[in-house]
Amino acid sequence: MVETLTVAVLGAPRVGKTAIIRQFLYHDFTEDYSPTECRYTYRPSVIFNGNMYDMKVMDVPYLTAFPANSAQEWSDLKSRGLRNTDAYVLVYDICSPESFEYVKMIRQQIQENRTSSANEAPIIVVGNKRDQQRQRFMSRRALSVLVKKSWKCGYMECSAKYNWHIMLLFKELLCSALARGCKNNHSAMRLQGALHRNRCSVM
Repeated sequence: MVETLTVAVLGAPRVGKTAIIRQFLYHDFTEDYSPTECRYTYRPSVIFNGNMYDMKVMDVPYLTAFPANSAQEWSDLKSRGLRNTDAYVLVYDICSPESFEYVKMIRQQIQENRTSSANEAPIIVVGNKRDQQRQRFMSRRALSVLVKKSWKCGYMECSAKYNWHIMLLFKELLCSALARGCKNNHSAMRLQGALHRNRCSVM
């Protein structure tokens, strides 16, 4: 039976959530901005280290807050199922401190409000628009140390426009999600080194 991995992609408006997903799936990018107003779910199948997985990638519109309980989660179509997904990708714009503050808030709320019966899900914080490096509000090193050391989350940067590190992002996501769910998965011990050896293909 093929395992299904559910991933929620969240972030402030205009940070490139949809662009990252579409670049991963279709190698497609457009300069035209169209706000995500309702949740859209993509269902690619991927082969990772020789095994096939069905992914459920949720492109989540801007949320004022992460749902705090089941009533909030299921009363809003945008929030349904968010409290027990397998992994979270929190996207911010490296040129926008406000978008990083939003990610900070959402990450805290995820950790406080996930369903208690669910295993701890990996969170990867992603700085998009690396192609605008000169306009960034803080150095990559400072942000990486904050996210990895203080928040205990994964961190990486990418450029949806130039398809830079997009595949690497989803490799790390799969590696993290599968390591949390498998008792005997030793790749979690050497996550960074394992990325270059792992193989990921989109079907």
